[in-house]
Amino acid sequence: MSIKKNFGTVNGKNVYLFTIKNSKGMTAEITNYGGTLVSLRVPDNKGKFDDVVLGYDNLEDYLKYKSFFGATIGRFANRIGNSVFELNGIKYNVAKNDGKNHLHGGVVGFDKVVWEEQLQKEEVIDSIEFAYLSVDGEEGYPGNLNVRVKYTITEDNELKIEYYAISDKDTIVNLTNHSYFNLSGHNSGDILKHKIMINADKFTINDKESIPTGEITEVNNTPMDFRELTLIGENISSSYEQIVFGGGYDHNFIINNSGNKLEKAAEVYDEKSGRVMEVYTTKPGVQFYSGNFLKGLEPGKGATSYVKRSGLCLETQYFPNSTLHKNFPSPMLKAEEKYEHCTIYKFSAK
Repeated sequence: MSIKKNFGTVNGKNVYLFTIKNSKGMTAEITNYGGTLVSLRVPDNKGKFDDVVLGYDNLEDYLKYKSFFGATIGRFANRIGNSVFELNGIKYNVAKNDGKNHLHGGVVGFDKVVWEEQLQKEEVIDSIEFAYLSVDGEEGYPGNLNVRVKYTITEDNELKIEYYAISDKDTIVNLTNHSYFNLSGHNSGDILKHKIMINADKFTINDKESIPTGEITEVNNTPMDFRELTLIGENISSSYEQIVFGGGYDHNFIINNSGNKLEKAAEVYDEKSGRVMEVYTTKPGVQFYSGNFLKGLEPGKGATSYVKRSGLCLETQYFPNSTLHKNFPSPMLKAEEKYEHCTIYKFSAK
């Protein structure tokens, strides 16, 4: 079974670090605190393995800092404008933890709770599954929501993340993973020389607080056009209003998809290491965040200082603020219906 070692305690609950792997040497460390991906070791084009996700060496730093490194995010990923949403004619006020807005599930989101390990067969070494009960009223959300998240490393060098949820009341659910990737290695500096492709003809316009206004626009003839592999640093200092508002990229892209099935959302290529990461998801959107607010003030793994743009996030999701805009896919989960969502990060080298 997966390797399990003590990682500390939170409010009297035991926290563990689990190691999963495949036969080719790809290895992930995941903790049940926040359902968090702590490390991910993948090979470069010479067969050298490096850890390609940002994180901390100890539980205390995960408790102390708020960068969401590797965390499972919920009950609602990303932002809800003015921290209020309406469901079945009832207004729900959720926690204000990003100015007047709601971010990543609130003050104590799914990233800040201890999940329960789901027992698996002893011979299973390539996956780990966690469960959490989010009670009715937690952070302002309606319904008792039973949530599960499962991490698997496949023989194709994929990190597969599967999400499941069911509620006893109508509610809203939008789950994602908030890993910061640096394909040169977590301690190798910024990601401006990475190239990225995002399979999206359109994106959602943000206001100055990174809240989608409801407007959808074409990426064509803008610095948001990543339909072909493009250097991240090429336009990141552009005077284009959307980039100025976000201090870089922090935007929801509308994936070109044909329904609720796995679609390729993005690809990242690092010429230095030769590593390639492809992202597949069943969700309609992906948030490309270029690590604009990292300040190098937190002690990352191996005493690494994660400066601005040390990593990038590709958060698969329903659109931010989708509770307000009827032209966005709805994040509503009806009572006793099943929420299912799968995202795959597939690694290779060239």
